[in-house]
Amino acid sequence: MNFTERLLASQKTRQSLLCIGLDPDPRKIPASLQHAENPVAEFNRRIVEATADSVCAYKLNLAFYEAMGNRGWEILRETLAVIPKDVITIADGKRGDIGNSSEMYARSIFKDFAFDASTVNPYMGFDSVQPFSQDPRQGVFVLALTSNPGAKDFQYLKVGGKPLYERVVRRVKKWNIAGNFGLVVGATRPAQLRAIRTLAPGLPLLIPGIGAQGGDLKKSVRFGCNAAGFLALLTAARSVLYASANEDFADAARSAALLLRDEINRYREEYFR
Repeated sequence: MNFTERLLASQKTRQSLLCIGLDPDPRKIPASLQHAENPVAEFNRRIVEATADSVCAYKLNLAFYEAMGNRGWEILRETLAVIPKDVITIADGKRGDIGNSSEMYARSIFKDFAFDASTVNPYMGFDSVQPFSQDPRQGVFVLALTSNPGAKDFQYLKVGGKPLYERVVRRVKKWNIAGNFGLVVGATRPAQLRAIRTLAPGLPLLIPGIGAQGGDLKKSVRFGCNAAGFLALLTAARSVLYASANEDFADAARSAALLLRDEINRYREEYFR
């Protein structure tokens, strides 16, 4: 199976489009874990065990692990080891460099850490993206339109009468020969999300920004899913990870994840069945 087929299988089996961002901040780890041998690794383990049956994917932002130095890389490996094999893992590093450098980034993400997918910045063109797309089973989520305010600095600029993000979408469609490319589109851009889904009806869309960032979940489901109600990855991090700062943090995370999953599925039922 190529990556898109793998993702679709996970979403259908688990009946979930929810992706949780495992982005641990050591400053926010509950006090009840501070005496653990490795508080952050223990925090991640407890979150995964509490939420794994409610998700189709986890997205791990590499910056949160890099910031912890050598121990952060160990925590990353320990976290990946406890994630069920049928759940998609996404390395969110937004890599993208000249060919040789991208080849090393891809080797680290896919060979060393064995992630299922990676986020990639297309600014330097296809040769910076191509090393991530070698194996059809491994996904490449290309930044198209991001949820941050600074997205307007470049992503909306007109190129030949079309916004740059639309040019990116059209180019990624051409690159998607093996069925393993997708797009990153922020949940805070519902009108543009709708337009992008129309342009790319068969591509997986990684949609960050629901939860703490305030993206519209209902519109993200309606405009982000394909015609069958799949291939959208609705992503939340802080609203799940830090649903409680007390000893019940794992139970609170589970409750938050289940509420999100069920709300997503209600909207899917409304729009696609």
